[in-house]
Amino acid sequence: MLAAAIPASGGLVLSTSLISVVDDDASVRAATENLLKSRGYIAQIFASAEELLRSPQLDETSCVITDMQMSAMSGLELLAEMRTRGYDAPFIFITAFPNDRVRASALGAGAIGFLAKPFAGQALIECLDTALNAYDGRSGI
Repeated sequence: MLAAAIPASGGLVLSTSLISVVDDDASVRAATENLLKSRGYIAQIFASAEELLRSPQLDETSCVITDMQMSAMSGLELLAEMRTRGYDAPFIFITAFPNDRVRASALGAGAIGFLAKPFAGQALIECLDTALNAYDGRSGI
């Protein structure tokens, strides 16, 4: 499936990138999904890391946008589990509790971006463009 995506630069490109959004807050999931879809991205949302890991589309995920702190499995634990399983999709972390230690942990684990909630939609799109450019169309595994 091809979708038209308008990158931050404003030009129109074709995108087959599947963006997985993982957050235990339904309003954040919905708002992020709406933002991504309004920019032409294909988005799927999950209420937990475990839901993403069970998803039949896991292999197609081009980027993961996830909350740092969730009840059963944290965003960092999700990143570690996906790397253990051989997935190299880039990660963008979002959190309502930003601090230097949490940011350093996320970036040290290999995150492409780290945003504090509430974040500007344009900031997320810029992180996503950077992540997808880094990913550069490689397969999810």
